[in-house]
Amino acid sequence: MTSIEGLTDDRPIINKLNNQKLLIMKKTYSKVVILLAMCYFLQGCKEDTILPDQDESLYNQLYMPQAVKSAVVKTLIEKPEDQTLIYGANIGGMRSPESDIKVSFHVDQDMAAAYNSTNHTSYEIPPAESFQLSSTEAVIKKGTFATEPLKLSIKTTGAGLKLFKTYLIPITITSDHMTNANLKTTFFLVRCEPDIANYPDYDRSGWTVIDFSTQESSGEGPNNGRAIFAFDNNINSFWHSQWTGSGSRLPHYLTVDMGMTTTVHGCNFIQRQASGVAGKADSVLISYSLDNNEWKEAAGIHLQAVQSQQKIWLPDFIEARYLKFTIVTTHSEQFSNMAEIGAY
Repeated sequence: MTSIEGLTDDRPIINKLNNQKLLIMKKTYSKVVILLAMCYFLQGCKEDTILPDQDESLYNQLYMPQAVKSAVVKTLIEKPEDQTLIYGANIGGMRSPESDIKVSFHVDQDMAAAYNSTNHTSYEIPPAESFQLSSTEAVIKKGTFATEPLKLSIKTTGAGLKLFKTYLIPITITSDHMTNANLKTTFFLVRCEPDIANYPDYDRSGWTVIDFSTQESSGEGPNNGRAIFAFDNNINSFWHSQWTGSGSRLPHYLTVDMGMTTTVHGCNFIQRQASGVAGKADSVLISYSLDNNEWKEAAGIHLQAVQSQQKIWLPDFIEARYLKFTIVTTHSEQFSNMAEIGAY
């Protein structure tokens, strides 16, 4: 490398940099050419691809939109007015029909038997006088995709519908048009309950705890742990099964004397107000007696691991003076607890 008047000759370095730039440009150009070639190739493949003919009839079929669910489950509240559920028919496909399509609806005894066989249930169709279809005929008009919404009306009083019993109403469509065999029937599972607003919680000031299998008498402090704290109208106190010493294991029970014979329609529970599921009751057996000697089972229920009150109807209203609550399982652990227990 030569120098003139103390200056360094930079030309070799510049030439080297120019060569590097040229090499980078060549590599970039090569990548662009390859990408363009690939795009051209893929485009050519796309244009050469021949899709098979689609049988539009496979999509252009009648179906009941409510049948997409395995069953439509509805709890009705007992009241004088009829209550309604919606049914109808649609047609699939990309294009609306070019002429009217007539559709018929009927309650299908055979589909009720099929449902029970598949699901290992024994649901009955409700008494004929307790429900009615608003129409058994409908039309999907030319240029549309659905019938008008139709109504299944159900009477919850004076028509032989039993409270707390689940009934099955299978509505099936028939038509001269092709129908989707898997979506031709809507299964309505309906159950009627009283209006719980008419059944306030009973006053428990006269109730007495007369028996229990276990309680924590010392480890939870002076105002917690003992059986009486499940009946003190304070959701922040609680009964707890014994955990000090040798502890205790499930099941755990509490027995109360209501002080007089009472019609019990259901029972209510408030789980301990602590976070988490430890000790919160899951499966509970409710028993009753008139004399504290002969006992009968009223119901086996399940509770959620939540802090809000849970009101549980009994399947049959009972006459009782004594109630026994047996916690058979919990959501976690062998110990159990409860903030409040009552009846209505």
